[in-house]
Amino acid sequence: MRTNITVKIGGEAGQGIQTIGSLLAEVCHSAGLFTFSIDDFESRIRGGHSFNLLRISNEQLIAPGHIPDILVAIDQRTMNLNKATLLPDSLVILNAENKSDSNADIDENSCSEADLEGCKSDNVLRISLNRLAKEAGGLITANTVAAGCIFAVLGTPFDMLKELLVKKFKAKGESVINLNITAAQKGYEAAGTVRYHKQFDWKPTKTDRIVISGAKAAGLGALASDCRFFPFYPMSPATGVIASVVPYSGKLPIVVEQAEDEIAAVNMAIGASFAGVRSMTSTSGGGFCLMTEGLGIAAMTETPLVIVDSQRPGPATGLPTRTAQPDLLFVINASQDDFPRFVLAPGTPSETFESVKKAFYLSEKYQVPAIIMLDQFLATSQVTQQNFFKVDKDVERFILNEDNLKASDSLSQSPDTYKRYSITDSGISPRALPCMGNIMVRVTGNEHNEKGEISEDAKNKVNMSNKRNSKLAAMKKEMELPEIIYPKEADNQFFLTGWGSSKGPIIEAYEILKLDERAKERGINFGYIIFKDIWPMDAESLKPLIANKKLIMVEQNSNCQMGKLITQETGIIYHASILKIDGRPFYAQYIVDKALETIS
Repeated sequence: MRTNITVKIGGEAGQGIQTIGSLLAEVCHSAGLFTFSIDDFESRIRGGHSFNLLRISNEQLIAPGHIPDILVAIDQRTMNLNKATLLPDSLVILNAENKSDSNADIDENSCSEADLEGCKSDNVLRISLNRLAKEAGGLITANTVAAGCIFAVLGTPFDMLKELLVKKFKAKGESVINLNITAAQKGYEAAGTVRYHKQFDWKPTKTDRIVISGAKAAGLGALASDCRFFPFYPMSPATGVIASVVPYSGKLPIVVEQAEDEIAAVNMAIGASFAGVRSMTSTSGGGFCLMTEGLGIAAMTETPLVIVDSQRPGPATGLPTRTAQPDLLFVINASQDDFPRFVLAPGTPSETFESVKKAFYLSEKYQVPAIIMLDQFLATSQVTQQNFFKVDKDVERFILNEDNLKASDSLSQSPDTYKRYSITDSGISPRALPCMGNIMVRVTGNEHNEKGEISEDAKNKVNMSNKRNSKLAAMKKEMELPEIIYPKEADNQFFLTGWGSSKGPIIEAYEILKLDERAKERGINFGYIIFKDIWPMDAESLKPLIANKKLIMVEQNSNCQMGKLITQETGIIYHASILKIDGRPFYAQYIVDKALETIS
């Protein structure tokens, strides 16, 4: 039987909210449980409001929870923001300092009885976190006290938490380990006999599963593709992609370079790729704006280029630490004039790993840019998944080698005979590297002839444009068609349609709608359509699959960008849309309610 518990831990930035969530997720993993964790925080170091939302289950999870079964309110604001949404059987762990205790270090933001007014739950456990942390030996451990309390109400054996704390603080020495164990014990004991009414079977379990974020999956996908160079400029929420490969810099032949800006980063990636080194850079929408000129250079020189765009709300600085899907049309059309490119939008960490590998393969095979679209939600969420990391025995490269050159009389006789941009039926020209054999490799950002020499000849311009665009026919065949699930009933069908990170919430919403009495009463049947490979769109193959279907677009932008793209390419007009632009992720129940509201 499936058991789900959502734990929400809220407080100010600087109170160790993420640390508590991380501890909880790691202990759950050691017990063989599944978790889906998201962090919500403001773009500030101290203060404001932050929370960790952790969903725990004994079965696979594909989306986050929303309504907390257990709320841990470390400050007043957390209590005030959540008390109206709590369920009657929700359990509240309240940071309630005894303000009459002159020996306590009072947190002015701790909760009082007045903060409970309007709370739907009567199950409130009051814990003085600061006092217990001080008793343990340091106020800095207040978050560990809270963690101990959470584990107690979940029924987790204390030894499992103790073992994790020993591992986590091993590098900091015995005193730090003992301090945190004492603090956790204080919180555990403070919970007394209070237990949440849903319980898991807490037994140490070895599994082949891992807890991973989309950002780390992207980094590992690049390493698995034999990517050797990672130039980047830090920009939330894309920084985690490159940061995830830094620990491997001393173990693998890779270079991680923090450039002075995004323009330098993309040009470094292009330069390394031109020399034959697989390279990848990552950024967010604002940084991608600066990279568009480099994107054009990669297209004109037909140099492979892989970019991760981890989206966030805009324009300009927008909401630096929030999530959105606003860059789709921009990425597809970025840089002046028209040229082929690949755009992939994975929906899970496992899909991210495979999409990055695919991006390197396709970018080099067709000598075009490839862009992988993540967002803050997918990049930073920590999800339990099967250990899908597999490095191919041989990584296929599409570069002429010395043997190719020696075997070709036309290339071995004179340096001037090699045509880097020779016109072929496929549009793909033989790619040699500089200083390779007895040939001359020319490159320029200007229009050029087959040898790579600058040319302003009108006929040559037409030929070169046609050459580059002739790759599109084969590129389209590389694209996977969307995942489609049809309703069981043939009548009154609607399809929740999305792309990228909305995959999990859409699928879970579909599962809820199958059983929803409101839908049954009205004879409404739901399916879903999820896009992962987006551009170039194979309209000829896609059109018969979605023709005569009522599409309800589910997107995190204000202008229904995928809906517009589908209409542009296929002529099919979507039926309705569910758009979310507040910077927060989709939750399944939100999609359910909006879908039924939209249809009515």
